[in-house]
Formats: sequence, C-alpha cells, structure tokens
Amino acid sequence: MSIVKLQVNGATHEVDVDPSTPLLYVLRNDLDLHGPRFGCGMGQCSVCTVIIDGTAVRSCITPVSAVRGGITTLEGLAKNGKLHPLQQAWIDEQAAQCGYCQNGQIMTAKALLDRNPDPSDAEIRAAMDGALCRCMTYYRVQAAIRRVARGTKTAGAVK
Repeated sequence: MSIVKLQVNGATHEVDVDPSTPLLYVLRNDLDLHGPRFGCGMGQCSVCTVIIDGTAVRSCITPVSAVRGGITTLEGLAKNGKLHPLQQAWIDEQAAQCGYCQNGQIMTAKALLDRNPDPSDAEIRAAMDGALCRCMTYYRVQAAIRRVARGTKTAGAVK
C-alpha cells in the first residue's frame, strides 16, 4: 500500500492503496464517485470512462499509479447546480434508455468536443466508436452531441 495523490473534479484526494489498483476502483470505492461504472473490465465498453487532462481514459484498466494530471468524472461536469450542456442534450434528445452506458457515452463525447468543438457526423461516429450501448441509442447520442456542437435548441436529421 502507498499514498497516492489524485486531483479529481477539482479537489485533491489522498488514498492509501496498492499502486496497481485500477483507477475505477479508487474512484468508486474510496472516493464514492459512481458515474464511472464497471462494465467489461477490459477497457472495451467505455462505461468506466473518465477524462484525464482532456483525454478519454478507460479507468478499469488504468492503474492508479499511472495517473498523471487532473481527472474529471461525470459528477464533475455539472457546475453550480447546472447540468453540463451534454447532460442537458442527453435529456433533450432522450439518448438514455437503460442508462448503463451513459457515463462512457457522455465522457467520450465531452473529450471529443473539447478537442473538436464542431465535429462532422463522421467524426462523431469515429470518436464514439467503442462506446457501446446495448439499447442501440446511437442516433440519439449523435443528435445530442450535434446539439451541443452546433449550439442548437433542436437537433436536425442524422446524416
């Protein structure tokens, strides 16, 4: 065990854990953050996604000792009681069905929009590849991302 210092959602935390512990376990079990979820455990489904210094990272396969930089979880998106535009777009577009994948979908979309504020539909699909949804709401997810990217109140037809 060793003390690991993490910057999560703007706050500094120190945890006493084995350095090989997956970041996901520390976030959920030690810091009580439940946005990132356990899905496949192999970094392939995206439900565990967090953003580390602007990059979408699968926290289930990232050892806590490998983390360098600030971590943002789904809980860190809302500010001053107001939903992040992506969270609101998810509601407006009714993108969630069962909701299990939504952490990975939203965090992957946020990383995309942070690096490319107005992606094409093809760029959205490419960036979201690997963010799996068992309810198949991919068109609604794309519409929600487009809504935020273009700053629209209503999304247009999916191309």
